[in-house]
Amino acid sequence: MTLTKADISDKIFNTTDLKRTEASSAIETVLKIIKSTLESGEGVLISGFGKFCVRGKNERRGRNPHTANELILGARRVVTFKCSGVLKEKLNGKG
Repeated sequence: MTLTKADISDKIFNTTDLKRTEASSAIETVLKIIKSTLESGEGVLISGFGKFCVRGKNERRGRNPHTANELILGARRVVTFKCSGVLKEKLNGKG
């Protein structure tokens, strides 16, 4: 099952004194901050969770799998995620 923004908002609503609209607004605000930070090229570190980093990928040759035509894929930026040690341990039942 995939956790959605609505699910996170409901969990915040059920575990805090925030109203449903306040919980939803809090999630939206946090995501806006993360997006704008990544757009500027900076990383986002969330202690105990992990780090989101912006990485550049160079232009490269590619191939359309349906037609087998070769093409050039342009340079681009991608977001990578590195899991924290704490989260890794929890995922592997050690924490």
